[in-house]
Amino acid sequence: MRGSSLRSVDRLWRKRLAWYQWPLWAPLAPASALYGAALRCRAAWWRIAARRAPLRTIAVGNLTVGGNGKTPFTLFLASRLAARGLRVGIVSRGYGAPHRADDARLIADGGEVILGPEEAGDEPVMMAKSFGGPIAIARRRIDAIELLARRGPLDLVVLDDAYQHLRLRRDVDLLLVNAERGLGNGWMLPAGPMRERLGAAARASAVVLMITENGPAGPGVAELAAGGRERLIHAMLRPRALVAPDASAWRELELALGGRRVVAVAGLADPRSFLRMLRRLGAEVVSELTYRDHYRYTESDAKTIREAARAAAAVIVTTEKDLVKLERFPFAPDSLYALRLEVVMDETDQARLLTMASGS
Repeated sequence: MRGSSLRSVDRLWRKRLAWYQWPLWAPLAPASALYGAALRCRAAWWRIAARRAPLRTIAVGNLTVGGNGKTPFTLFLASRLAARGLRVGIVSRGYGAPHRADDARLIADGGEVILGPEEAGDEPVMMAKSFGGPIAIARRRIDAIELLARRGPLDLVVLDDAYQHLRLRRDVDLLLVNAERGLGNGWMLPAGPMRERLGAAARASAVVLMITENGPAGPGVAELAAGGRERLIHAMLRPRALVAPDASAWRELELALGGRRVVAVAGLADPRSFLRMLRRLGAEVVSELTYRDHYRYTESDAKTIREAARAAAAVIVTTEKDLVKLERFPFAPDSLYALRLEVVMDETDQARLLTMASGS
């Protein structure tokens, strides 16, 4: 239950392996070749059969597994475009939501959250807590786009985690890369972290380097940057506030963790960046409870979390994606918080991004 399969294998995805790691990595290489061949066949088919949506579409995604800040960036982009006066919707696949073949569902509109994480998946509900426009999910993104188009006039939609969704033609493709983690060893799954080959970056309208820790650039980043600096946009993902669940909405609170004892709870593919953020904010992380990505918490899990906080006389800090699933359980008042992240970029890059996305 606890832990991450990504963290157990990504030590084999480094550029340089120790001698004793080679026998573990080598059997993954043939599977990676088969995966790549399947992707090439799939891409060839969708070059012929892909459909175009009735609205301008902007896809946000990445080339690697693991956290790259896609969902915070999707929120940032949709919110900034809406602030320009555009009518914007968000579409997601709704990872973990039960899907039927042509089942598009409205998650939220006008600030009202209609479905919970069990029906919609955690990330769409998380976005609905911060974004006032319409949000829909569907296994086929075009079904969700058509649902939003039927409901009312929209100028464009932003697609979360859709760089590989080739069955839908997009107007703009935004490729996010974690600047510090980079592209690992450059191999495709399962021998490396790549969802596609590096050459797939060529179809990106812009490459967004997401900086989270101000560390040295990771492997592969220099190659991406050399592919065209006119397409390169820099952004930073940083903590903005704490949020606390309330009866009607989440309350945003001051980011005051210095010297506080914290039980850190995260259901992420790679929680290490989240844990480092807490420590950089001055929190004393007395316990780390990590779960697999998109984990569905049970009452037993909530009890474990409560007991850990009580035993350590600490507050609980989790991610917004996890808070949408934990807030339904009873926790002591003022004991459960989430770390809210924000995307920031300089005015020039932001203006370039918004002009590209809006088409004007």
